[in-house]
Amino acid sequence: MKEYSSYERVKSALEHKEADKIPFDIGAAAVTGININSLRKLRQYLGLPGDVKLKDRITQIGDIDEDLLRTLHIDVKGVSPEPLSKPFLQKELGIIEGYNHFIDEWGMGWRMPASSGYYYDLYLSPLANAETIADIEKYPWPDATDPARYVNLKSIADHIVIEEKRAYFLERMSSGMWEHAMWMRGYEQFFIDMVINPGIVHAIMTKLLEIKMQYWERALKVVGENVLIISTADDLGSQNSLLVSVDMYKELIWPYHKKLFEFIKKKAESKVYIFFHNDGAVMETFPLLIEAGVDIVNPFQVNCLGMDTKKFKKEFGNELTIWGGSCDNQSVMPYGTPQQVKIETKRRIDDLAPGGGFIFAPIHVIQDGVPPENIMAWWETLQEHGSY
Repeated sequence: MKEYSSYERVKSALEHKEADKIPFDIGAAAVTGININSLRKLRQYLGLPGDVKLKDRITQIGDIDEDLLRTLHIDVKGVSPEPLSKPFLQKELGIIEGYNHFIDEWGMGWRMPASSGYYYDLYLSPLANAETIADIEKYPWPDATDPARYVNLKSIADHIVIEEKRAYFLERMSSGMWEHAMWMRGYEQFFIDMVINPGIVHAIMTKLLEIKMQYWERALKVVGENVLIISTADDLGSQNSLLVSVDMYKELIWPYHKKLFEFIKKKAESKVYIFFHNDGAVMETFPLLIEAGVDIVNPFQVNCLGMDTKKFKKEFGNELTIWGGSCDNQSVMPYGTPQQVKIETKRRIDDLAPGGGFIFAPIHVIQDGVPPENIMAWWETLQEHGSY
């Protein structure tokens, strides 16, 4: 069998074909990354010099440097928009009562313990007190078309595909629409709105859809035809169930997903695959996601209720690619032995790899405290059992 380039390997998996081996990703997207402390320990374990840079402030994931990318034979990178050309709603508030605080470009407030924090938590929802649709419409929303966001997209993307022969995520400018709407409004109030005030729900979702369409139209035009994977998201599940019923999701949220995914595929200059980050016990959402245009599901949390990899492969494996699903991230990866990690990881490879449609990646972010020995046992299992 011929040796595939990373780009060819990923493309084959997305086409549900077997290449030379299973493609590998860690750190290409914010949702496939590794906590900066765990990354630092992994580099030390591997004898790689230097410290690590922060890739995402809120999630506190680290940036994968070229030396680690080569050491672990990573097949995928990420291409993200740049910050705005000038401050909008952003503010650095410093340390207040033991927490680092800041306001982002959407007006949302985030904080993290200054001395022992692992990531930032939301503490301020700027639309919490909005009472009317007019309040939503007059809010100072960010400008998705600011040219500064797109300055380096094409040069970075072209280098990855043409020079490095790797695939890349074209990243989004914000979180998923529903998730973002709940952050802007506050979780409790948004769930109440879904029951008794759907007009507010539609007003916020419509505005977020408009902003996302503006971003994707410009981003897709800038990078041109070499883009393969479009990063989208919305967490629909908890550990044991969906966050709302399927019927409520289909009525109030799913139409916006469908419109966005159809828009992206229409505006793309070549065939693109919609990567949809969707946490929790979400198996019953897959038929609707397929109908909406999703091609890739992530992270496939195997420890959540009903998330059976063998059942998934039988029922949806010809239509959806799993990006993740490789090892239980709540118990085995952080607390198991390296041998337990290997057993669990081989099980997932056996379930998901046949016929393609599987990208080996972490189940969400590898958190602080995961031993480097376990990360390497996970990776070594891919090397031992990841060839076709």
